[in-house]
Amino acid sequence: MPAPLKDGVLNPAEALAHLQAYSSSDGLSVQELLNSQLHGGLTYNDFLMLPGKIDFPASEVVTDTRITRNVVLKTPFMSSPMDTVTETDMAISLALLGGIGVIHHNQTAASQAAMVRAVKRHENGFITDPVVLSPDHTVADVLDIKARLGFCGIPITDTGSLGGKLVGIVTSRDIQFEFPSTPLHEIMTTSLVTTPQGVTLHEANIILRASKKGKLPIVDDQGRLTSLLARSDLLKNQNFPLASKDPVTKQLYAAAAVGTRPNDRERLRLLVEAGLDIVVLDSSQGNSVYQIDMIHWIKQTFPKLEVVAGNVVTREQAASLIAAGADALRVGMGSGSICITQEVMAVGRPQATAVYAVAEFASKFGVPVIADGGIGNVGHIVKALALGASAVMMGGLLAGTSEAPGEYFYHDGKRVKAYRGMGSLEAMESGKPGAISAANGRPGSTKHAPQPTSAPHENAATTRYFSESSAVKVAQ
Repeated sequence: MPAPLKDGVLNPAEALAHLQAYSSSDGLSVQELLNSQLHGGLTYNDFLMLPGKIDFPASEVVTDTRITRNVVLKTPFMSSPMDTVTETDMAISLALLGGIGVIHHNQTAASQAAMVRAVKRHENGFITDPVVLSPDHTVADVLDIKARLGFCGIPITDTGSLGGKLVGIVTSRDIQFEFPSTPLHEIMTTSLVTTPQGVTLHEANIILRASKKGKLPIVDDQGRLTSLLARSDLLKNQNFPLASKDPVTKQLYAAAAVGTRPNDRERLRLLVEAGLDIVVLDSSQGNSVYQIDMIHWIKQTFPKLEVVAGNVVTREQAASLIAAGADALRVGMGSGSICITQEVMAVGRPQATAVYAVAEFASKFGVPVIADGGIGNVGHIVKALALGASAVMMGGLLAGTSEAPGEYFYHDGKRVKAYRGMGSLEAMESGKPGAISAANGRPGSTKHAPQPTSAPHENAATTRYFSESSAVKVAQ
C-alpha cells in the first residue's frame, strides 16, 4: 500500500501500483458476464464493454479473420442468404471489399449456379477456362456472352475451344456498329500480343501493362491457346486490395446456401461445377440427422469444399456438427430483425450468450463461428467479434442497398426496396406459378412492388420450415 502524503492524499506517481489493492478489476470479465446460470441470456443491447488502454496506432490493426478452417477474409463481414439480400451484385461487391456474400437458394439450381459462376469470373489470375469462340461464330454470339457474363473480350481459335490454334480476338470495339449476323472472322483483331506458356503471373502482368492491350493470351510453342490474362483484373487488384480471393486461382471466393433435402445434393453438384468455394447449410435447426448426413455426404463427395453448418445456439448442438466434420458454425436462432422464431416456435437463445457459448466451445476444435442475426448497428458487430465470432452475417443491415436484389419504389415518401424474412408467406409463395400476383392481391398485403419472377422451383422457405405438403403454415 503506497504511503499517504499530506492530508491523507496518496502520491499520484503510485496510482498504478495502488490498483493492486483492489481484489478484482473494474467491471465483469466476459466469463462472469455471460454466465447464463447467474444472468440468464443476454442480447447485444444488454451490456457494454469497458474501455481499455490504446498502446498501438490504428495502422497496426489487422482485420484478417478465418471464417472456415481454410478460408481467410480481410474483413469479417458476410451477407445473409436471403432472396432480398444476396444475389450476384451483393456477392461480388462484398468480396471485392474483403467480405463474402452467401447466394440464396430460393431460386432454381441453374439460376443459383449462374450467380456463382458470375462471381468466380469477375476477377481472375490466369483464366484457365476462358470463353472461346471460332471464326465462324457471329456478333450475336458475342452479344449473348456479354449479356450473360458481362464481358466481350473473347479469344478466337480455329476450333472454337481452349487448346485450339489462336487466330484472333474480339473486343467491344470490334463489334460496335456491326450487324448481329456478321461472322467474327470479318471483324476480329488478328494483330496480337501473346506470351508463352510457363510465364509467371508477375511476368505476365508486366507484359500486359506494357502492351496496353485488354487481354493477354497465353499460348504453347505451337500457338495453341492455354489460358488468358485480363487487364480489368489488374485494375481490380489496384482498386480493391482487400478482395477476398483464392490464393491459388486469384478468383473471388464464392459462397452459396443449400438445404439438406435429396434435391439439394444435385443442386450442390451444379454449384461446385460453377466453382463454389463455401457451402452454407441453411437450416433454422442445424442439429439434425439430416444435416449431419448432408455433411458426411459433402465431405465424401467434395472433400475440398468448405462446409458452414448450423444454425446452432448451444454447445450440445455445436458438438454434433463439429464431430460430423463442419468447417464453421453459424450461430443464431430467432435473433434477426424480422425473425420471430423465438415467439412462434418457442425456441432460441439471446444472441450474445449464444455466440459466446458456442464460440468458446468451438474454438477448442479450431472451428470458427459466424454470428448470424441481431446485427443492428456497428456496435453490435464489435460486440459479436469480442465475444468470439470470427465474422458477422447481416441481412437487414444490407437490405435496401443498391447491391441488394429488387427494384426501388416509394413508400410513404421514402425510396425503399422490399425486404422479407425467408419464413414469410411471400417467401414461401416464391417459385410457385402465379405466386407474385397472388401475394400482391392478398388483402392486407404489405407488398408495394412486384418482385422479379423466376421459373417455378422447390421453395427454400417451405423446405426449411415445413414439408412441401403442409396445409398449415406459420408466417414469420
